[in-house]
Amino acid sequence: MMTALLVARGLSRRHPRQDQWLLENVSLRLAAGECVAVAGATGAGKTLLLRALALLDPIETGEIFFLGRPAGAADVPAYRRAVTYLHQRPCLMAETVEAALRRPWGLTIHRQRPFPREEALALLGRLGRGETFLDQRGANLSGGEMQITALLRALLLSPRVLLLDEPTAALDPQTTATVESLLRNWRAEVPEERAILWVSHDAAQAERVADRLVHMDNGSIQEI
Repeated sequence: MMTALLVARGLSRRHPRQDQWLLENVSLRLAAGECVAVAGATGAGKTLLLRALALLDPIETGEIFFLGRPAGAADVPAYRRAVTYLHQRPCLMAETVEAALRRPWGLTIHRQRPFPREEALALLGRLGRGETFLDQRGANLSGGEMQITALLRALLLSPRVLLLDEPTAALDPQTTATVESLLRNWRAEVPEERAILWVSHDAAQAERVADRLVHMDNGSIQEI
């Protein structure tokens, strides 16, 4: 059995104004080298789960472990460097694509290494974009181009775990296939150190990309 990179045990969160569980006793194990797809209807709690695992939203009960250790408030910068969450509709907040890619390197935790521009260009080439894409203005990007930019930035940060919320929802079929291949190869390059938790509304995509499927319904999770 591969080493568990990320483990959630008994995560629960109640709606602040309604007698309703948003997450109810959710447990999940994500092993090294694994891609787990999370399916479920709109409102089932998929995004809430990813945000909780990214330490972006609070939980009332339960624990999150990364590499066997509890993930706590004191470890947030280092944890988020290793466990990266990709929002379905990213907001880049930068003048150009290159500026958006470079933004995390202004943070203390990333300053120890230079911005990997050559790696960015290589990844762009695999995504069918050239160097001129870096000069595009953020305000002019389509939803799909924003998703590509956000994914590229996440990969450049060299995380151990990717939490992906519908990462290809705004992409055409050809680019979707390219992204799926890129992420499959990314995981296979260092399988003992990388894993993906992938939320997708597309059942066919979930079957293609995942080693294991789980289903969410009313804030609870089931193995498929």
